Amino acid sequence: MNWAGGLPGPKDIIEILILAALFYYIMLFFRGTRAAQILSGLVISLAILLLITSFFQLYTLNWLLQKFMVYLAVALIVIFQPEIRRALAELGKQHIFGGYAAERSLVDNVVRAVAILSERKIGALIAIEREIGTRAVQETGTRLDSRVDAELLASLFFPHTPLHDGGVIIRDNRIVAAGCIFPLSHDERLARTLGTRHRAAVGLSEETDAIIVVVSEETGTISVAYRGRLRQGLDQHRLRRYLEELLVRSRKAEPVMERVKKRIDVSAADLAASEDETGEGTSR
Repeated sequence: MNWAGGLPGPKDIIEILILAALFYYIMLFFRGTRAAQILSGLVISLAILLLITSFFQLYTLNWLLQKFMVYLAVALIVIFQPEIRRALAELGKQHIFGGYAAERSLVDNVVRAVAILSERKIGALIAIEREIGTRAVQETGTRLDSRVDAELLASLFFPHTPLHDGGVIIRDNRIVAAGCIFPLSHDERLARTLGTRHRAAVGLSEETDAIIVVVSEETGTISVAYRGRLRQGLDQHRLRRYLEELLVRSRKAEPVMERVKKRIDVSAADLAASEDETGEGTSR
């Protein structure tokens, strides 16, 4: 950059914008992970040391710190190598600019699983996470990392299995947690005949933008909670159409850059989850 002539020119502005976007997406990439804490601590420590050595005119230490900054990029790659590898693998699984096969596959598997459960009158609570995270709710259950499969999803709710009592959370076409406790809704407008599952579904839909599918244990009736509203008495065809409306068509209308940002943000969440699993083991 050459600002000697006064105001920055168009090339300088472009460089500033590129660097700003680069730093923004790096922070977004590591947000919510232990790597973000390490990175923040390292940057803050170096900045403070540079200021102190410059203020007290400790030229030798200041020179050493400046030389160290040159090799900082290599050091970061070495330190954060596991996080970078997992994140790149996660991004590689996403089709940011491609079609909508993943969303359609998700809808198909959820509908098939719900059909199995509804036919056998087995209660179920399935939440599909969207923009607003459900990390706190996931912590109340058991963490998983499995692709969404109709038979697997249905088997999680079969009676007398360890994870049948609670809700399942799906994020980015992966089953990330099971046996979760959803917050109950205290909306007095809800019918008193609604059971705990339906109130839990509405409660989570009031706090997040997740789509929650409910199967009644008594009648096998299929319902969907979204944005605090509960739609009851759905059949397989209406459930499929409703999920496609929310998941597939809404994604088509989403700008490409928003999809890129969403994928990077999701990868950061996945990194945090995998770090928790590695560091703490399977919880509960």
